[in-house]
Amino acid sequence: MKFSESWLREWVNPAISSDELSHQITMAGLEVDAVEPVAGEFSGVLIGEVVECGPHPDADKLQVTKINLGPDFNDGELVDIVCGAKNCRLGLKVAVATVGAVLPGDFKIKKAKLRGVPSHGMLCSESEIGLAENSDGILELAQDAPIGLCVREYLDLDDVTIDVDLTANRGDCLGLKGLAREVGVLNSLTVTEPVINDVAAAITDELTITLSAEQACPSYLGRVIKNIDVTAQSPLWMVEKLRRCGIRSIDPVVDVTNYVLLEQGHPMHAFDLDKIEGGINVRFANKEEKLTLLDENEVTLSAETLVIADDNKALAMAGIFGGLASGVTSESKNIFLESAFFSPLAILGKARQYGLHTDASHRYERGVDPQLQLDAMNRATELLLEIVGGEAGPVTEAKSEENIPQEKQISLRRVKLDSRIGHHIGDEQVADILTRLGFTISFENDVWQVTVPAYRFDIKIEVDLIEEVARIFGYNNIPNVSPKATLSMCANKEANLSVSQLRNALVNRGYQEAITYSFVDPKVQAFLHPDQEVMTLPHPISSEMSVMRLSLWTGLLQSVAYNQNRQQNRLRLFETGLRFVPDESAENGVRQDNMLAGVITGQRNEEHWDMEKAATDFYDIKSDVEALLSLTADASAYEFSKAEVSALHPGQTAGIYRNGSLVGYVGTLHPELERKLGLNSKTLIFELLLSEILTAKIPEAAAISRFPSNRRDIAVVVKEEVDSKNVLQLIEKVGGNYLIDLNLFDVYRGESIEEGSKSLAIALILQDNDKTLEEKDITDVVNRVVDSLETQLNASLRD
Repeated sequence: MKFSESWLREWVNPAISSDELSHQITMAGLEVDAVEPVAGEFSGVLIGEVVECGPHPDADKLQVTKINLGPDFNDGELVDIVCGAKNCRLGLKVAVATVGAVLPGDFKIKKAKLRGVPSHGMLCSESEIGLAENSDGILELAQDAPIGLCVREYLDLDDVTIDVDLTANRGDCLGLKGLAREVGVLNSLTVTEPVINDVAAAITDELTITLSAEQACPSYLGRVIKNIDVTAQSPLWMVEKLRRCGIRSIDPVVDVTNYVLLEQGHPMHAFDLDKIEGGINVRFANKEEKLTLLDENEVTLSAETLVIADDNKALAMAGIFGGLASGVTSESKNIFLESAFFSPLAILGKARQYGLHTDASHRYERGVDPQLQLDAMNRATELLLEIVGGEAGPVTEAKSEENIPQEKQISLRRVKLDSRIGHHIGDEQVADILTRLGFTISFENDVWQVTVPAYRFDIKIEVDLIEEVARIFGYNNIPNVSPKATLSMCANKEANLSVSQLRNALVNRGYQEAITYSFVDPKVQAFLHPDQEVMTLPHPISSEMSVMRLSLWTGLLQSVAYNQNRQQNRLRLFETGLRFVPDESAENGVRQDNMLAGVITGQRNEEHWDMEKAATDFYDIKSDVEALLSLTADASAYEFSKAEVSALHPGQTAGIYRNGSLVGYVGTLHPELERKLGLNSKTLIFELLLSEILTAKIPEAAAISRFPSNRRDIAVVVKEEVDSKNVLQLIEKVGGNYLIDLNLFDVYRGESIEEGSKSLAIALILQDNDKTLEEKDITDVVNRVVDSLETQLNASLRD
């Protein structure tokens, strides 16, 4: 909303500058968007009177005038000025730019001759002194304008227009009345409102008013005014106030309704009385009812649109736009003046349905004062009678009291006020703030009982009152007090691993983290987990996202297919998240496990001239899993055992166990599933139960031996079905304290090895902390290992 600072200061005049006023309004929550001067910069423009006006001897469109600028200008000598404006005439009071005057744009006035006639100045139009963008003739001043006075002083042009961007909840400030109330509260000043008198009826004419939509329009006032002169000129003071608020002067009737809208914040409308057939009916539009608006556009009204109608037709869209057929024109003699309260919900959004946005709809959508209709009617009537004359009839009123918004009773507790603001504001100051805001209060036992006027639609609960007190007190006046809190160290077990450590390990090995939905396609999940019970969503987003995932593989494999379809062939993805397994023994019938899963496909290495091209295989992803398990510093507690999983390739699948408990799987995706899922290369996946790998073994310090280590290699032949893991475990078991490490470095099948057998080459590393091992000590360990292998695994030393 735009308003003139000088107009605001007629209501309340704080002793602060324009900039300070703008800042104060902004800090109160009414953000100022712009502050602009109401006129261009000019000087040397005085009020003059045209005392002679005649045609130019050599130009049909020019007139030669003599202008009286008063006794103080050149000792009262008349000034000759040539003018081309059609409205220049004898006796007119005009704005005269004298020789030496400077107009906007640094345009300087000099003596000149126009077609041989001297001209010592210029008669100015509104556009030439920055009052308007364009104008049809010279500026006509009031007949009582004092001759010789500076035009800038007379029109109070050392003024600014302030543009306030109000939030949707502050409809009470969409008028000078509401804004002045706010400024008065902020500066603890009394607001001087214009006196509004009841206008006595001079005639008895009136129209019957029917409220067919009482909830949408619970209050409607109307008044007949006859024998008006619409051709009368709106007074310059009114035109200027409208202009400074961004509204163009149209005719006296429209100007007055706009003036009351800006001053009181209450929209009004005037109908041509002679075009109304019967009485007034406030109703909803009939189906497919049409109305031609004042802008000459015809609209088809919806049944939810409230209209003002007579006995035969719709006259206007209530609270939005008037109709052309009932509009006031220059021929109108009798009018019907409307002042109504429309429910915000009845108007909300209706204007936008028709591509409209008007000053009236802007205010009614946010809520106007439901008690202001009579004051607005009397204010408009008084101004109209003063400007256009005529006789006013009585005010006709139709009301539905039960549907009119009422005052609200809200309790404000002192303890709540202090705790929310974090600062104590004195009782007297709180009472003064609430009272100046228009609230009625009583105070007892540290509780204010506050009666909130109906026009404050934004005040509904206690915290709204707290906000009002804090806003008016000034947020900047609330001292900054840093919060105090006692911090204590949380207990944290050294053995706990964080998920971020696992993430970082995978990222360092070339993986990228993925995040997929917990609800997945039931068909894809059935490929991976056939015949397994699932949790089905009662109201899924779509049929492709209708079940909860049983593992993270479903989303990751779909992500692989998505990326491969976009020429991304080398992929390494991982994800952490929950799986949802139906389990009657679990809470709510579903067990939620935190999982870590990964998938790799494509080449082992990025394309590089110094690296061979090789596809990823089981051992690549197994090494990634081992890298994760090594973070626990207890890798020996984990073992990989041959397993069978329906989704994975037989013979290329391993179960991962920790101290005998299953913690996950790793393996190659089954070729048939690769085909069904649309994957175009060998895909390897793993999944681990996070709860089983987030506990690490705490390292224990041990002395480093000062004595040399010894290595002995043995090659043993065992049956093909004997796992090398079992061989290594047995060696660890019988090796004793001297055995500090062992390594399987070769597996051989072929010549000199019996069919159905294999040769395992194993390195034994022996060392003692207290002495250098002698050959006898080493031989004893090796013999013990070989004997145990022969006895328990039927192994033999290779020749």
